Amino acid sequence: MGFLDNLENSLKTLESHEERDPAEQQRRDDERARINAVAPWAEKLKESSYTQRLFEQAAAAGHRIRTKIYMSWLDGNLRLEARQRKLELRPAPAGILAVFIEPDGATKSQPLDLAGDPADLLRDWLQLDGINK
Repeated sequence: MGFLDNLENSLKTLESHEERDPAEQQRRDDERARINAVAPWAEKLKESSYTQRLFEQAAAAGHRIRTKIYMSWLDGNLRLEARQRKLELRPAPAGILAVFIEPDGATKSQPLDLAGDPADLLRDWLQLDGINK
């Protein structure tokens, strides 16, 4: 049996498995729809000037409070971490959510306005009064 025969058999097996499990197909369809609904907001988050200003102001705020603020992209989410606190900017079908995660695991979320000032978000997240606009 050649490579193409093996490939064809593998594809047929996968197709028959999908046909037998409609719940799995429904889950995949739901996930695909969610990704398609979130994609425009994820793109706006990555390309917006708000995100660039957030990076700059987070670095400056971290310097002022003598704490390294770690910033990373996880899938379409932007995560900032400092002092055991996390801030995640999560694209959603209706916009972008700012999710505040405390050291004890408590979470709070609020909608994010990309036209706003990132200093306000940093101030809320780090609970500091000394972050300048």
